[in-house]
Amino acid sequence: MLKAYACQDGHLHCLPPEKASEAIWFDLETPAPEEYALVTRITGFPLPHHAELAEIETSSRLSVKGDILTLSLPVVVRLPDSVEDGVCGFVLSPKYLVTIRFAPSTLFTQFSASAPPEGQLASADIFSGLLEGIVDRLADALERLREELDELSHRIFHHRFGSRNGARNAERELQALLVKLGQDYDTISYLRDSQLGVARIAPYAISAVEWMPKTVRERLKSIQKDVSSLNEFSTHLTDKVQFLLDTTLGLINIAQNSLIKVLTVVSIVGIPPTLIAGIYGMNFKNIPELSWKFGYAYAWGVMVVSAIAPLLWFRKRGWI
Repeated sequence: MLKAYACQDGHLHCLPPEKASEAIWFDLETPAPEEYALVTRITGFPLPHHAELAEIETSSRLSVKGDILTLSLPVVVRLPDSVEDGVCGFVLSPKYLVTIRFAPSTLFTQFSASAPPEGQLASADIFSGLLEGIVDRLADALERLREELDELSHRIFHHRFGSRNGARNAERELQALLVKLGQDYDTISYLRDSQLGVARIAPYAISAVEWMPKTVRERLKSIQKDVSSLNEFSTHLTDKVQFLLDTTLGLINIAQNSLIKVLTVVSIVGIPPTLIAGIYGMNFKNIPELSWKFGYAYAWGVMVVSAIAPLLWFRKRGWI
């Protein structure tokens, strides 16, 4: 899908297809070959395809040819129940900006509808505005992750797992926590990739071409500072996820150890009565208690005492 925008009275306006040649910003979303060809014909410079934008080498993501900058960065694509990584490309010249992406994004739609009046917007102004929008979205995503991790931390440290519904329910809760922590870690990883992409693009765009306006250079420098603070914050969240993950695994180990301890106590308690029952169950005629009137009750009493005595000993030692 192709959307072409022109600047009128300091605002961006989407143009009909027949007036696309008047645009300064071409937004390509999962473009068809004919849309690639149309934008290439209007702008006069070739456009990268998905395979080229997805390259991870810095030389492939950041390049300049004459006055034309070709840039790409990883972006986070939000799905209904998860997130995944994507890629977004920028081709910037003094006259045109072309953005190429392969998933829907509300950022681009909202930016085109709410671009603030700054006089006659140029391609570089739109480019820096989009980068600022990406940084704002990254900051919002990190803030939401912090709230989620705070909630998970409260559940881990201030909630007695399984206190109402038993150990099985506790196990399910801890497994759900592990899955959620894994999803949050993936999200932080995708966000970190996008932050590093912006952190590379901003200084490169400042130094790679001389035609970049001074006001845009200042905005890009501000973006650098913002991304630097986001990198520190995402590192903090990564450490917190790792800490909560280790804590959850520790709780699972404690629960397993408790189960093993119960089984061990039960087995030890059962050994003395089993031994006594085995002794008095032997078929020998010379057993002293064989014809004793109180032999049956005596055997039961000894077995009960032998079962209770280990429990009292464990209780005294604080093992149960």
